[in-house]
Amino acid sequence: MPTAALIIIGNEILSGKFADENGPYLVPRLRQLGCDLGRIVVIPDEPDVIAREVRACSEAFTHVFTSGGVGPTHDDVTFPSVALAFGVPVVRHPTLEAILRSRLGDACNDAALRMAEIPEGADLWWDGLVRYPLIVMKNVAIFPGVPALFKLKFEAVAHRFAGEPVSTERVWTSLTEPEIADCLTEAAGRWPGVAIGSYPRFELTPPKVLVTLESRDLAALAAGAAFVRAGIADVD
Repeated sequence: MPTAALIIIGNEILSGKFADENGPYLVPRLRQLGCDLGRIVVIPDEPDVIAREVRACSEAFTHVFTSGGVGPTHDDVTFPSVALAFGVPVVRHPTLEAILRSRLGDACNDAALRMAEIPEGADLWWDGLVRYPLIVMKNVAIFPGVPALFKLKFEAVAHRFAGEPVSTERVWTSLTEPEIADCLTEAAGRWPGVAIGSYPRFELTPPKVLVTLESRDLAALAAGAAFVRAGIADVD
């Protein structure tokens, strides 16, 4: 199955000036697509840090998504940082330059044209109805940080990241985690392809534990869920 990492870039996130919205959006969306998210990291607008993280994630995951740092201002350093990660120069792409000049007219100054300077060899993805392509360098998709634009561009290319969706079974119980631990341990041993988790919900009255079972193997999931339900006596 495809795997993914999300690199959120921005001092504004780390300083608390803005809360990240792209991670909370992307986590369940990738789950729906069947792409396994293996890492989320928030890093500052520092080229060496970005390059190091991009390089490591590119080697470890099928897909890498970056969020932020693609605008015209001094702190938008994602494009040159991704270029640094792969040891290539930044070049001004003629198609992107033409788009910017056409749309901005006299307002298309040197700062604006920085958005057309991308890693040499990067691809332009024109999926969907986007007005400006997504820039992709090898397996690194470079997304804007603005949540509305991030979502718009991701939905346009989401089909490229699809795998086999994970199915989930949920079991609620009024028993405590120590009381159900042996049952869950045995189930995990019998069905290793089923991911089992338990989550106490103390805000409920009375408190309950939510047990989730997740797998792409529907037969194993059904068998594991039946075993857990039978093994936990107090199931609502």
